[in-house]
Amino acid sequence: MNKKLKIRDLTLRDGQQSLFATRMTGEQINQVIDIYKEAGFYAMEVWGGAVPDSVMRYLDESPWVRLSSISKVIEGRSYLTALSRGRNLFGYAPYPNTIIDGFYKEAVKQGLGIMRVFDALNDLNNVKSSIEKINEVGGIADGAVCYTVDPKPTQNAEPEKVGFFARLFGKKTTTVVEEKIFTDEYFVEKAKGMEAMGAKIITLKDMAGLVNPARIATLIPKLKAAVNVPIDFHTHCTPGYGLASSLMAVINGVDILDTNIWYFGGGSAAPALELIYVFCKKLGVEVEVNMEAVGRIRTKLEGIRRELAAYDLEKSFPIAFDPLTDTIPAEIDAMFDKAIEAAKANNEEELLNACHAIEAYFNFPKPNEIVKHAEVPGGMYSNMVAQLRSLGAEDILNDAMALIPEVRRAAGLVPLVTPTSQIVGSQAVNLALDRKKGNPDYTMVTNQFVNLIKGEYGKTPVAISPEFREKITGSAEEVPYDIASYKAPENPELAEFGGIKLAKDDNDFLLLQLFPAVGATFLKNRRAEEFEASKPKIEEVVVEEPVVEEEPITGPTVTIPMGGTVLSVAVKPGDTVKRGEELFVFEAMKMENSIIAERNGVIKRVFIAPGQIIATNAVLIEYEK
Repeated sequence: MNKKLKIRDLTLRDGQQSLFATRMTGEQINQVIDIYKEAGFYAMEVWGGAVPDSVMRYLDESPWVRLSSISKVIEGRSYLTALSRGRNLFGYAPYPNTIIDGFYKEAVKQGLGIMRVFDALNDLNNVKSSIEKINEVGGIADGAVCYTVDPKPTQNAEPEKVGFFARLFGKKTTTVVEEKIFTDEYFVEKAKGMEAMGAKIITLKDMAGLVNPARIATLIPKLKAAVNVPIDFHTHCTPGYGLASSLMAVINGVDILDTNIWYFGGGSAAPALELIYVFCKKLGVEVEVNMEAVGRIRTKLEGIRRELAAYDLEKSFPIAFDPLTDTIPAEIDAMFDKAIEAAKANNEEELLNACHAIEAYFNFPKPNEIVKHAEVPGGMYSNMVAQLRSLGAEDILNDAMALIPEVRRAAGLVPLVTPTSQIVGSQAVNLALDRKKGNPDYTMVTNQFVNLIKGEYGKTPVAISPEFREKITGSAEEVPYDIASYKAPENPELAEFGGIKLAKDDNDFLLLQLFPAVGATFLKNRRAEEFEASKPKIEEVVVEEPVVEEEPITGPTVTIPMGGTVLSVAVKPGDTVKRGEELFVFEAMKMENSIIAERNGVIKRVFIAPGQIIATNAVLIEYEK
């Protein structure tokens, strides 16, 4: 009996997030979703990750509508899956159980079948309540262990063997013996812990594509021996390991493999299903997918990718290929055979060379050496590129990427997966800006980075140095997050729209709780549309407004180094402020940043309001002279 391989298709969530900054619209999904019903995937990842935030933030669409509309078409033929961050869900702070319970209940009701749950710190305490609740409401809990690597050794001046935190804070060495944190046994113990909590699937989640084939050859068998539930493997191709490691996982008996369909595969995304299919045919492994239907989806996706050109990270298309009908040139076909032989012999160099030759022939992107060195996930990289481009700050991208390992070390060696990837990435950008301007390191720190260092996200894999914690937070003491301190957002009546509540039902209020700023803007747009639709149509009378000359700015001002969205404003004209008091909070690169008064004075004018998008170096507040 042939071995069978189940496929989780990532195209409509992780694929488009990694390659196109999560800009795929509902209308574009509608072009392919009918065919997906025929494809017979074990599972389709369609939600979670950046989707709920992005569809509201960039597309002005409802995440609930996206999930329920896909569910209605698929009719249960494939499990719909999503990704959540344990106690953080989709936000950047832990939530109380009441919100977690309400969210999972509604998500399953709207059609979700499998919820993949992970914690960015691999802190099992942060996933327990989610796993329990998903099972309770009828979903399938998929426990994801986040793969990461130990830091690279550093060479300094004195022949003293010390740990990296000692080096970070002053000791010099020539030879460094790094403690091995992320061993096979580390990941196996996390998997066993999740299974004990009730996880029905265990995923090795390699969000940065850093797991090399030789590591898979040892890790997958150990995971399969340690737990009694299916093992899923999730990786990315960014640093060049993805295809080879996926082949190694298949050879070593992985039960479920995450892939994307051709034009949404490779590069910073997961491997292309079509290449895995060719390997499996040669191995005698049955891929449980209707590849004819996949071909029809592939044709549609080529056009959709062209529509997403403005957000396309790679800008180069793989050549057209149908594994059911096209003949592979003999020299490339031989590379597939060579890769299989090398994988079985655990010859990693030959395996990687063969897989890279295959990808080069089909015009998939080459390994990204910058990403490989910085040890970051593809989605994090594509988001940094897209957001820095929108901020006009692309010139610091390489500097920021190079600083990511340094920031990660200081933050306790956290795996780089949402939200820690955004937190560390944004802080690396801030550090690059500090150095560009000649400021001391960590002059600019996001609120989320402060909370991570404080201890509010949970236990980091390696303890954070008390000296560094004091530098960032003002105290050397670790302070866990107090769930009891959570305050639900207000749900105000909108007088301008007839006094209706901003969130008109439980689903709306969940969006407001999970995404306070983005959700509020999205819901306000919906209430405005509803109010306009309810008004009787009258002939519009155009009244010319008198031109008012703006008063010139004469006093000291407050600007910001990076554009973003205003979340809250703490001052108004006439207020007296002291140095160190908060003036306003803005969001940039999905991180909150508090702007603090650098002087005593009286506020003359405030040029911003919550929800307003502000440009880099714009004047936001003026003081009296």
